[in-house]
Amino acid sequence: MPKVWFVGAGPGDPELLTLKAQRLISEADAILYAGSLVSEAAMTWAKESCDIEDSKGMTLAQICDWLISKAKGNANVLRLQTGDPGLYGALIEMIQPLDAAGIEVAVVPGVTSAMASAAAAVETLSLPEVTQTVIFSRVEGRTPMPDGESLEELAAHHCTLCLYLSITLLKKIESALLNAGWSADAPIVVVYKASWPGEQQIIRGTLSDIREKCKLAKINSQAMIIASPTLGARHWSELKKSKLYDATFSHRFRKAERT
Repeated sequence: MPKVWFVGAGPGDPELLTLKAQRLISEADAILYAGSLVSEAAMTWAKESCDIEDSKGMTLAQICDWLISKAKGNANVLRLQTGDPGLYGALIEMIQPLDAAGIEVAVVPGVTSAMASAAAAVETLSLPEVTQTVIFSRVEGRTPMPDGESLEELAAHHCTLCLYLSITLLKKIESALLNAGWSADAPIVVVYKASWPGEQQIIRGTLSDIREKCKLAKINSQAMIIASPTLGARHWSELKKSKLYDATFSHRFRKAERT
């Protein structure tokens, strides 16, 4: 039965592909990759006979037609997407035509840029008694936000915000967070091309100056914006420690020490 694999290529560094993704690339007869965001280095594992196409100039209909035609030709087909296919990847929009054509699909997760950006900046997205919640979102632009999901409403939780596809909207971000009660000197980290060898940039600033810093660095695409009360915790003199490793805390692998 024809089958199309939707595979997460991760944030950019080909070494962050999963082992399963590498294997599927090596076995594929046809690969359609998102060339505007996925590094060509990810094709290192493809066999010489593999039919490789870049989808950056294609419409959704053209992408689906390509996948269907290859799959119906009994090819082992792979759609290679940036990050994780299920996050801002138009996954269901591509799967519905494949379902209608009777073509089996499967999805392989990938490392999303929020995690790669936090790793690059050596930051944690959660901390005990600081925040235990992470919101992945974007700022309203050409794509409207559903009711209840405006950035100001999300920011009112004062937890970690990882904002995709929004680097050109830093002015809106500043306004929304200030209106939600964030301080003008709240730390912000912007990571451009997280994990891309030789291209990654990390910009640190505050809510009031990050826009100017990004403008000076000429960062206007492929950037993750992280706003969080945890930023900079590496340099705090005091931290609330995790109970998991607390000597006075019991769990099924260790009994608490008596004090």
